[in-house]
Amino acid sequence: MSDTAVLIERLATIVGRTKVLTDADDVAGYRADGRGEGGGAPLAVVRPADADEVAALVRLAAETGLRIVVQGGRTGLAGAGLASEAGGDIIVNLDRLSRHIEIDPVNRTASVDAGVRLSALNVAAAQHGLFFPIDLGADPSIGGMIAANTGGARLLRYGDVRANLMAVDYVCADADGTQQTLGAPLWKNNTGLDLKQMLVGSGGSTGIVTRATVALHRRPAHQMTAMIALREASPALGLLLALEDSFGAFLSAFEGLSAPAMAAALDHVPGLRAPFGAIPAYAVLVELSAPAAFDADILEEQLAAVLAPMMEGLEAPVIDVAIDHRDGLWAIRHAVPEGLRAKGMVVACDIALRRGDVMRFRTDMAARLAEAAPMLQPHDFGHIGDGGLHYNLVWPHGAGTPDAAMIERARTIIFDAVVREYGGSFSAEHGIGPRNIAHYSRFVPAGVRRLTGAIQRLMAPVPMGRIDFGME
Repeated sequence: MSDTAVLIERLATIVGRTKVLTDADDVAGYRADGRGEGGGAPLAVVRPADADEVAALVRLAAETGLRIVVQGGRTGLAGAGLASEAGGDIIVNLDRLSRHIEIDPVNRTASVDAGVRLSALNVAAAQHGLFFPIDLGADPSIGGMIAANTGGARLLRYGDVRANLMAVDYVCADADGTQQTLGAPLWKNNTGLDLKQMLVGSGGSTGIVTRATVALHRRPAHQMTAMIALREASPALGLLLALEDSFGAFLSAFEGLSAPAMAAALDHVPGLRAPFGAIPAYAVLVELSAPAAFDADILEEQLAAVLAPMMEGLEAPVIDVAIDHRDGLWAIRHAVPEGLRAKGMVVACDIALRRGDVMRFRTDMAARLAEAAPMLQPHDFGHIGDGGLHYNLVWPHGAGTPDAAMIERARTIIFDAVVREYGGSFSAEHGIGPRNIAHYSRFVPAGVRRLTGAIQRLMAPVPMGRIDFGME
């Protein structure tokens, strides 16, 4: 029997033979993530059912020198959950760790297995008038959300996963596969360093989360969205400040949509309804939420009062408003990525800037790219209320073979400007993975990389995952 066959049998002894996938057809679905791009062929995909099986797999990996790549719901965009092209990795997929969802309505917390999907958590929480407010177009697993530190459209009001994580159970990447709990289901817990945060944003490189306790929030009794059409993009910042002054914490989302991004969604995704007669130069999607004690009609009345001065005169910055009390306007926003993929090859840049720099950056970058990469068309959109911007470019179908050199030149121009000129981030919310590790090496100072690498090695003496944070 070959060494590989012996290994497969040992894996099967831990999780059961049907839960070890090696056939190319069976493995194919585990080689792609939310970007739709294929990873390398793993030696096997292993699907454990509980933390004890995960710990046994870690012990076997330590003994044999195999590298484990942890995989959640396969919705990530940085490639951290995919096997490497070099081969030889074992993918440990956590889909089966999804049996337990425990809601504590008094404490407003949920304790869930790592493989539980966001949608399943919210179905359970809704029975108590609660929800986990990380809003995404995808349906990731909770463990994957921790590994990527997911943000989403409502970060402006509720924060990211890091801000809503109370405790984790995880398997250490050590020779013993030690199981450990970090944190507690407490709203106040100041007992030293918050070590659970070392697993947040790690891309699965510092251990394997098997269970987590997250904070829940009261589901708003009243919610409305408004799509606001602007004559140009620059007034969006003034509108954001005016809405924050008027609504405070009731403003739960403030999303921006360029005309090309909105057009891509409306042109290529069936079932959407155009909110305006013509696509504006720029649109803002606003969500307002309020508790039951608040008069719902006042939300719309107060929004109209805020917008009224901005709609006066021939050159008024606001040219139209569409109101929705359901999800029709959100459907347009969530359809943008699909629309871009249908339009052409997408070059995705997930960046963050100071809020006051977003509009200046858009103007600056459009001019630079028109000269340096004319075939790539900006289709930007995103969470401009928190400074996040998906500055995505599209090489249209029918425009010839994409020019790899031009694409790389465009990425370099964008990321260099974001980090070195604007003091921003080249990875706003997708985390660090193989697709952006080169930029991590370029922009993160060597001293910070050494410190991060030392923490990674301390937590994971047996190397795990695709990322080496200490790379020189």
